[in-house]
Amino acid sequence: ESIERGKDIYITHCLTCHMEQGEGTDGFYPPLAQSDYLKANKKKSIEVVLYGASGPMKVNGYEYDEKMEGFAFTDEQVSDVLNYVRNSFGNKESVITPEEVKEARKK
Repeated sequence: ESIERGKDIYITHCLTCHMEQGEGTDGFYPPLAQSDYLKANKKKSIEVVLYGASGPMKVNGYEYDEKMEGFAFTDEQVSDVLNYVRNSFGNKESVITPEEVKEARKK
């Protein structure tokens, strides 16, 4: 259920930059498909969705420096979209719970 809800969030908020199959846009928006960045640090992935990202970011050996704004999502929405991304596009990662998102907000 979380992954299905996350797919809807992805289509509405993420697809424009990260593309339909999570391939990103060369030189601008990093890929989510088979992303070493997503695998490396679950908490950092949560923080990127919550607070955005700026500055250089290395994904799958390539550097990206396009700014991403954070989203005013609920804890459940953050976990849903990340569960979708982390289990789509060739990714197979553990689920993120709303409780983990809540904990990440306390930074």
